[in-house]
Amino acid sequence: MPLLSRVYIRTAALYFLAGFTAGALMLAHKGVFLHPIMWRLLPLHIEFLLFGWTFQFALGVAYWILPRFEGGASRGPEAPVWLAYALLNIGVVLIALAGLRGGAPTLTLIGRVCELLAVVSFAVNAWPRVKPFRVDAHEGLVRK
Repeated sequence: MPLLSRVYIRTAALYFLAGFTAGALMLAHKGVFLHPIMWRLLPLHIEFLLFGWTFQFALGVAYWILPRFEGGASRGPEAPVWLAYALLNIGVVLIALAGLRGGAPTLTLIGRVCELLAVVSFAVNAWPRVKPFRVDAHEGLVRK
């Protein structure tokens, strides 16, 4: 497994733990009053689990599993994938902070733009690696 995939997946696991912990605190708060600020953890909980864990995990696996270029060793330039990693995590953290601050629309906007740019940056690397299949009557599905 390439380094970039390991970094994405390990970071996703950290977000999973943090998001699960925030959810557990909110659930415990429903049964036993802890502190009124607990409900401010909801946006953090959602962002960490949806984008921090699920989406980041999917990107890490996609980078690993998509076909390599001709010759079998190259996955293309790594710079866009590292940039996507940085932008995605900046976006997740900014949106989580915005939620903790009660909404903060400017932080939310900047965070969402960072996440969008992360998707574009990742696609720059992944798009050329997606290979179409053709159907051959005698051989079945064949990669072009």
